[in-house]
Amino acid sequence: MVESYHALLTPEIAESSHEHLERMLTKRGLVFGDRPLCTVLRPRLMSVDEYTRLQRRILPLMSAFRRVHERAMSDALFRGQFGLLDWEEMLLADDPGYSRASPTSRLDFFLSPGSNSLGLTEYNAETPAGAAYGDALTEAFQDLPAMREFSRTHDVVPVPSRHGVTGALLDAWHEFSSGRSRPRIAILDWLDVPTRTEFELFQAHFREIGLECVIDDPRNAEYRGGKLFVQGAPADLIYKRVLISELIEQCGLDSPVVRAVRERAVCLVNGFRCKILHKKASLAVLSDEANAGMFTTAERLAIADCIPWTRVVAERITTWRGAEVDLMRLMLDLREWLVLKPNDEYGGKGIVLGWTVDAATWETAVRTALQTPHIVQERVEIPSEPYPSWVDERVELIDRQYDTAPFVTNGEYMEGLLTRVSTAVLLNVTAGGGSTVPTVLVQERT
Repeated sequence: MVESYHALLTPEIAESSHEHLERMLTKRGLVFGDRPLCTVLRPRLMSVDEYTRLQRRILPLMSAFRRVHERAMSDALFRGQFGLLDWEEMLLADDPGYSRASPTSRLDFFLSPGSNSLGLTEYNAETPAGAAYGDALTEAFQDLPAMREFSRTHDVVPVPSRHGVTGALLDAWHEFSSGRSRPRIAILDWLDVPTRTEFELFQAHFREIGLECVIDDPRNAEYRGGKLFVQGAPADLIYKRVLISELIEQCGLDSPVVRAVRERAVCLVNGFRCKILHKKASLAVLSDEANAGMFTTAERLAIADCIPWTRVVAERITTWRGAEVDLMRLMLDLREWLVLKPNDEYGGKGIVLGWTVDAATWETAVRTALQTPHIVQERVEIPSEPYPSWVDERVELIDRQYDTAPFVTNGEYMEGLLTRVSTAVLLNVTAGGGSTVPTVLVQERT
């Protein structure tokens, strides 16, 4: 399929496709900060088979995540493995008004087609971005001259994501409110974040389906008379895009938004209890042999299938490929096989890839990780594919590494998929690495 698409990129079609894409990116505001969201001329092409297999593979994995969250909520000793801060522990006591820990979330995998390995490097259980961007990029690509030519010989089906996010938000609201009323939605984040354009895409989508929606900075909200006022009127449902840690650090526990949420005056999605699974230590909890007995056979197989070896950094004895080892000694000896990650950061911040640094730098990073909450994870296989770009009046095919990040609705079902591509090892748009491409399902016509 990829070769068939690339064969269509004559200089004329490639240039006109590039010009069309640039116009659409500008028209739809498809930028991240001041960078275009997409810089290549081909979407990711997946077969229906590949997509449905991925859906099936993650079902028992999500069951395992739900199991550890339920136990963590009832067992303080077990919960200690996640490394929650004191204020995070305190906020767990507040019932969000709905049953799901993370109504909307995203799993960040590297899916290698050759080996079929599926390496989960992060579970974004708090503020998963990209759903509206992906849908808007899909629409932008539909009329690309190259896509029109490709569609003559292939059936192309979009993979929408924002409807799953919308459904999860409304499911949480209806459970919270015990009714079917239509909520007034407030999207809250700092006004200068580079994802502002995605908020505007969601706002337009909500308005299209008859839901009032405003976008504002949480510092502008007012809490009075048992209502949270955002832009002059009460908000019923907060689609929270600001990180909880930043909200507390910037505004405090006594801020209007936090008080309104804690007093059940407004529905917050995702709520404070999502922090348990959002911690990167959640991958270590699932992966650690000490916890294996709490999972079903299907869940254990899914964990082995999806999660690379992961441990919370500590001075302890653990297992590595079936053998007992000293964790600190292992980390120092196997630098080129390991990655260090802060327990609660985003955008690639603080990640150290052992194979990209020298031994002295790695040892310093390991010592730092022992002092502040970190996980260590086995290196995963990162797949790559050639993607075309229009550069200097010609088509350039460059191998780009890519990830596979399905959106998950209500902690259970995969609905849509984010794909990021990059020539850099760290595939993170926030960190400046790469861009986003839409994902479509493709089948050759017979």
